[in-house]
Amino acid sequence: MIPHLLYPLLVNGQNTATGFSVEDRTNEYLEVMLDGRIVCRYMYAYDNSTPDRLHETYKPYLHVFDADGERPITKGFGGHFTHHRGIFIGWNKIQFKGKSYDRWHMTGGEIVHQKFLDTRANSDGAEIVSLTHWHDENQVPMIEEIRTMSISHVSQPFRLRIDFSAQLKALGSDVFLDGDPEHAGVQYRPANEVIPEETTYIFPKEKADPTADLDYPWVGETYTLHERRYSVVEMNHPNNPKETKFSAYRDYGRFGAFFTHLIGADETLNITYRFLIADGEMPATDVIQRDWENFTGVEQQTSVPKITVVGGASKSNR
Repeated sequence: MIPHLLYPLLVNGQNTATGFSVEDRTNEYLEVMLDGRIVCRYMYAYDNSTPDRLHETYKPYLHVFDADGERPITKGFGGHFTHHRGIFIGWNKIQFKGKSYDRWHMTGGEIVHQKFLDTRANSDGAEIVSLTHWHDENQVPMIEEIRTMSISHVSQPFRLRIDFSAQLKALGSDVFLDGDPEHAGVQYRPANEVIPEETTYIFPKEKADPTADLDYPWVGETYTLHERRYSVVEMNHPNNPKETKFSAYRDYGRFGAFFTHLIGADETLNITYRFLIADGEMPATDVIQRDWENFTGVEQQTSVPKITVVGGASKSNR
């Protein structure tokens, strides 16, 4: 946990804070900064006053910014598959009280930020804890989510570490999280301007087949954006539900972990993932593996797994 909250210090309108700081643009987004530069932006606005504004704000998500803090390297609303946004969570076939709900494409209801339970920062990192409700078609919550995003700076070859966890509580009735790897889970979407033919994926297995393999400890992606290369690794904690599949083959770069799970009435499912962000090509496998072991507390018998690297050549309408 980050022990103390720091807000940015402004001198002549300029942010002079050192270390991490947070700044809330009320009812729009919360910015996380490092040494005065934007690192991440948690987009939590909800506004149903017009159809366009509702479309823009129907789910909260985390934007990741470039090293200069000038623009996101993740995608917001609009563009290719508007519902893909930053680091986000959702399922397209949620079974609740005999009905099916789509909280991936966000049809017939929204995921709505309620309040911040905690926001804090110091020299080492920042933490955002958000309470959200997953609504049915009548804006009645089916799921209560406590979403925690812990953001810290790491030394090269990675630049950022983002730990994403969610406590998903089924409210009053069973909730079955259902769908498929293309439309559900905890996923990362690069910005819309990626160069598709230059997207590559790395898997910690020889002759990997992500359409069939289960429970990868991690998967990585490298993509080209604004003439720069970026790499991201998503790590799967062993306490997460089993039989997880990673959708990691789309050339436009959306990838992430998917599972199905039944949450009993008034029970809570806890899930946690780690994202590592690097500027440039994918760091060495042994570096990734060491961080996964640090994240999970699990030491693999083989410290450096064999890998498969593939290009993202598919253009399916997802």
